[in-house]
Amino acid sequence: MIVFKRIDHIHIAVAPERLEEARIFYTEVIGLELIDRPDHLFNTPGYWFNIGDAQLHLGVENPLPVSTRHTAFEVEDVVSALSYLENKVKLLEEPEIPGRRRFTFLDPFGNRIELLQILK
Repeated sequence: MIVFKRIDHIHIAVAPERLEEARIFYTEVIGLELIDRPDHLFNTPGYWFNIGDAQLHLGVENPLPVSTRHTAFEVEDVVSALSYLENKVKLLEEPEIPGRRRFTFLDPFGNRIELLQILK
C-alpha cells in the first residue's frame, strides 16, 4: 500500500526557444515565485517556482521516447512504494536529487508519475 501525503510538484514542458517567454509568463503574469533549481543535475534547462505548498517545474522537452512532463507525489515511505510497484509498472531512470529519495514510472496510459520522499 502507498500512503500519499501531497502533490509535491507538477512538471510542464515548453519548446526550447520559448523557455524565457515561459519564465516571464509564470513570474510576471501569473505571479509565481522563482526558486533555485539544481541545474547541474539536469541535461536540459528549466526553472522552478513555488506554488502554494507545492512547486511548478518548467523545462524543455527532452528528445526522448517518453515525455519529461509529469506529476510528483510525496509519499510516506518511498522504499515501500517502490517495492509495491516495481513488478507492476515500467520504472524509469532519474538523476539523484540531494535531500530526496525518488523514482518515476509510467502508468498503463503512458503518463509519467514520480513518487518521492523528502529526507530529513
